[in-house]
Amino acid sequence: MAQTGTDAHTGATGLPPLVSAALSAARVHRFPHSCRPEQGRLLHALAGGARLRIGETGTGLGVGLAWLASGAAPGVRLYSVERDPERARAAARVFADRPEVSVLDGDWRRIEEYGPFDLLVLDGGGQGKAPGDRPADVERLLAPGGTVVVDDFTPATGWPPLHDGAVDRARLHWLEHPALRATELRLAADLSTVVGTRLVV
Repeated sequence: MAQTGTDAHTGATGLPPLVSAALSAARVHRFPHSCRPEQGRLLHALAGGARLRIGETGTGLGVGLAWLASGAAPGVRLYSVERDPERARAAARVFADRPEVSVLDGDWRRIEEYGPFDLLVLDGGGQGKAPGDRPADVERLLAPGGTVVVDDFTPATGWPPLHDGAVDRARLHWLEHPALRATELRLAADLSTVVGTRLVV
């Protein structure tokens, strides 16, 4: 969830129509925390590799989900969970004519009912960044060879990566996870994302 992600799309050209619709909903509801265009383009590209199911935590008003749905192949199902009931209802309206997209209302763990996923985007729970937020169990939630995306890191400049002057345990969890081959991708000078692929054993 980017602090100014909705506004970051201002002036962007060539947006998929579904992304434009989600941005309109985000602006109407004064929701500033949509994913940034750099993240959206990455999600769009990764969605093209999914075969059956894509999952997302933290729908917001559906901008990231719209990038995913716009990049997914026909027949791929998408599931996104939003903890705020009003936002979930508003986002569901954006996808009302897209039967392959389900916006769920509730705790991020509801996503567990619909896995395993070929692509899982952790943006609203399951990242392990906040106290009490346990990291998602990718060995259970990802299909072998599936991809997990953990958004919104400040790019690391050394090792071990730091956050607020301390070792960034959440980032290390994903980068050193024994079931993943993971890397950090710098998407902008102030933005990076961890992307990991579940190893096939």
